[in-house]
Amino acid sequence: MSKVFVITGPSGVGKGTLIRELLPRIPDLELSISATTREPREGEVDGRDYHFLSREEFDQRVEREDFLEFATYSGNRYGTLRTEVQRRLAAGHSVVLEIEVQGARQVRAAMRESIQVFIAPPDPTVLRERLDARGTDSAAAIDSRLEVAEQEMAAQDEFAYRVVNDDLGRAADDLEGIVRTELGLSLDSPQ
Repeated sequence: MSKVFVITGPSGVGKGTLIRELLPRIPDLELSISATTREPREGEVDGRDYHFLSREEFDQRVEREDFLEFATYSGNRYGTLRTEVQRRLAAGHSVVLEIEVQGARQVRAAMRESIQVFIAPPDPTVLRERLDARGTDSAAAIDSRLEVAEQEMAAQDEFAYRVVNDDLGRAADDLEGIVRTELGLSLDSPQ
């Protein structure tokens, strides 16, 4: 049975990196591509990294209820298109959503059966270091993301699972174990 896995946590915690580690380990697991109003970063491709939408198009799609969840984060809008998830589930694939806490709550309300995993940093100070190292955000944008991160960290007890990303290999193994357990797969066999 196909399932929806929600991977959430503060900006800079390594959600995307952990998901990139997870996907090759479980071949029938697919990443849902989010929509956003932010400008593409260098190297990002529309339809692969995000569906890049104008604010007007995003708002129109909100009006049509095209989103499973959506949120405004650091001045930009992000959302998960229902069609992205439904298409994959209909094809028999489980789906991973990489979203912020606000969006995870919306998915939980809409899909109570979704499996929700909170990715936590070993220490909140690590987030600033990781965001600085990315080199993609201004100091003001990083400060804004860290303010939101503080609120998100306070919400981690809401989630069924918690993975501390203090060591990438161990955190990826922990995340894989959660997904395999929820899918009823053994820990040593491919899907």
